Amino acid sequence: MLGKSTVTVHADREIHPDRAVVPPIYQTAAFSAEEASVFAAGAIEPRGQDFYTRFGNPNHAQAAAVVAELEGTEAAMVTASGMAAITTAVLALASAGDHVIGQKSTYGGTAAVLLNLLPRLGVSTTLVDQRDPEAFERALTSRTRLILVETPSNPLLHLTDLRALAELARAHDVLTLADNTFATPLNQRPTDFGIDVVWHSATKYLNGHSDVSAGALAGPAQILDRIWSTSLLTGATLGPIDAWLLLRGIRTLPLRIPRHNANGLALADALSRHPAVSQVHYPGLATHPQHKLAVDQMNGFGGVLSVEFAGGYETADAFLGHLRYPRRSASLGGVESLAVHPASMWAGMLSDDQLTEAVPPGLVRLAAGLEDTDDLVADALAAADAVLTTA
Repeated sequence: MLGKSTVTVHADREIHPDRAVVPPIYQTAAFSAEEASVFAAGAIEPRGQDFYTRFGNPNHAQAAAVVAELEGTEAAMVTASGMAAITTAVLALASAGDHVIGQKSTYGGTAAVLLNLLPRLGVSTTLVDQRDPEAFERALTSRTRLILVETPSNPLLHLTDLRALAELARAHDVLTLADNTFATPLNQRPTDFGIDVVWHSATKYLNGHSDVSAGALAGPAQILDRIWSTSLLTGATLGPIDAWLLLRGIRTLPLRIPRHNANGLALADALSRHPAVSQVHYPGLATHPQHKLAVDQMNGFGGVLSVEFAGGYETADAFLGHLRYPRRSASLGGVESLAVHPASMWAGMLSDDQLTEAVPPGLVRLAAGLEDTDDLVADALAAADAVLTTA
């Protein structure tokens, strides 16, 4: 088996068999065919690369080949964003009258799909506490078709027991989809535990440079072909330049993730001992309630942690204002550290009641970048000291 760095550099090599060391950008909307039969075949080939860019493009295929190899799946595809990936997947795999299970702790956009979009289309949904494996079983009905999970979850860093969930789902002929954005395939491969399909906001760690909006899906070719067919209708197509930039970012993923992991753990450890902090959510801490599960199914614990301040929203906002290096921003996974107040960011996605249940008002999400560890820790502790002094 090839190492991860070798995979990220060479897994797409057969898709551009020319003399260019770096793949060219195929900045074209359409491709020509010399014969009618070739043209007709291109019009129906799932995830093709030389008919029409909405159907597929060589840059799409190159990025997808590397994602599939990293996630250990038969196939992969890319989309215009992480939300395009999950929304298109759910629309492809669920129909009116079906039932879908999700998590109470999950990204606000995913929650909005489950709580607001799908019910309008006649699909019922149930959200469960992912920390309780039996909760998924209790939520099953004869109409359940999909289970959507995210582990670690955004922003509370709760974990889902992937092996237990996959066994349950297969026993009931239910498809499972896992958001692997926070962990990345370097820290966790959900399909190794039996999960059917993995999706990413590739905007985050896969790209790694905060200059692309992209999504990715990986899984069995038969399932991805169904999702691809729906993607032709939703039209959430990743541009060729963005696909090229995504691939360029993935090349360095194995070099970046260890630093993200180290910085995330260092920040979590330091802030967990600060008197201004009431709780730190990070699966790499021995004090995390699901630390044993994290050790069992993860190779590293990621660069994202969430910090709760006893003073609530005002204290959380003050902490953000005192940070020097992490910028106040909605994203994560780039070379730079970012921090955000989730309750503010998700206010436009969820109702007041849904938001209250999803995230505590005094929660700050920190995404550790690639800066020197000592600088990030000193900066975070100084910001925590400042809010403690003014409280």
